[in-house]
Amino acid sequence: MTDNWGFVVVFGLIALSIPILAMIMAWLFRPHRPGPIKQSTYECGLETTGETWIQFRVQYYLYALVFVLFDVETVFLYPWAVAYNQLPLFALFEMFLFLAILALGLVYAWRKGALEWS
Repeated sequence: MTDNWGFVVVFGLIALSIPILAMIMAWLFRPHRPGPIKQSTYECGLETTGETWIQFRVQYYLYALVFVLFDVETVFLYPWAVAYNQLPLFALFEMFLFLAILALGLVYAWRKGALEWS
């Protein structure tokens, strides 16, 4: 039993050491020659004019959040669709319940005006 866990520990140590070693190597061999041009603000090759700190409307973030919510839905639907033939009938009802909850969330977001782009 302990032999099997030894492989897991060794694999975990290797998995942790590779990114740490890569970050140390990148820090050691990076070019580090700061100058006034490298320290200047860069935005599309042009100097900024006016106020650079502007506030975006919260509606844009709500729209993006609703998009991400329904995009993640496919992550949960894909494994279910792959194993559809092996699942019992109860899984079909569970998936319809999941889709109904998502549809209710969509109706709620729609009624609250989160999907209005004005």
